[in-house]
Amino acid sequence: MRLFLALVPPPVLRRRFGILADAARARCGGQRMPDDSIHLTLAFLGEQPPARATAIADWLAGVTLLPGRWRLDCWGQFRRPGIVWVGATHVDPALASLQCQLWDGLERLGAGTRPERFVPHITLLRKATQPSAAELPAVSLAWDYTQVELIQSTITHDGSRYRCLARTAHPEESPCRPESPHGPS
Repeated sequence: MRLFLALVPPPVLRRRFGILADAARARCGGQRMPDDSIHLTLAFLGEQPPARATAIADWLAGVTLLPGRWRLDCWGQFRRPGIVWVGATHVDPALASLQCQLWDGLERLGAGTRPERFVPHITLLRKATQPSAAELPAVSLAWDYTQVELIQSTITHDGSRYRCLARTAHPEESPCRPESPHGPS
């Protein structure tokens, strides 16, 4: 099972990311991420056996998450794969602490090794030419997050499909959202 832990934005914020993606695509082409696939990856776990996926889901359901706010204020790019993204000029300490807390638990479960560097970002385009920051609209968004999700990614001929397997507890929401189709990964 191909797994990752992520923050998933609420629908209103996803639409705002979609507007930014449309603006970026108009300037540099590429493949736009569908609104319903937009997320912030906190830990990419890759292929995991089903028993470990169950252990991760059980562990995550018991994780206490302090709500936070991530302020996004800049564009970025990963040149080699043609990724255009939005993120923050400076890594938010609370977000970095959350990512570290999650990796501490994941490593105890034998689910992988944390990456050397954490670059929190929201991928908006793939296979795009690299624009200059002056060509893109200003970014000023605040994301209030309250939950982390364990997501299974299944690659199909229509792209990736994401399915929530577990999430940190939050009294106001249901355990997981239904499976939804997503664009290519």
